[in-house]
Amino acid sequence: MKKLFFAAALVGASALNSFAQTATPPATADGDTPAVATPDTTNTMAPVEGANSFTEAQAKERIEGAGYSAVSDMKLDDKGIWQAMGTKDGKPVAVSLDYQGNIVSK
Repeated sequence: MKKLFFAAALVGASALNSFAQTATPPATADGDTPAVATPDTTNTMAPVEGANSFTEAQAKERIEGAGYSAVSDMKLDDKGIWQAMGTKDGKPVAVSLDYQGNIVSK
């Protein structure tokens, strides 16, 4: 009986722990943001240099998902930032995607 109670308590405690870790901290003025940006967070310091794990296809898909079309000339620069050309609101723009998922047009 004690083993069953202990096992149930252990399972319950581990389930509560997973619920406690769902919040994403907000972006701050100093550029300290989560590893991957979400639609409701932005980084004022973007694009941020760092090791980028997005593949070219993933980077292009994420840029297109942000409203850019005709995304081309994808290049990963030496700072870990994807650079590309695209069209937004009918105008050609240079666009960047950093390792956090921040998208910045120039």
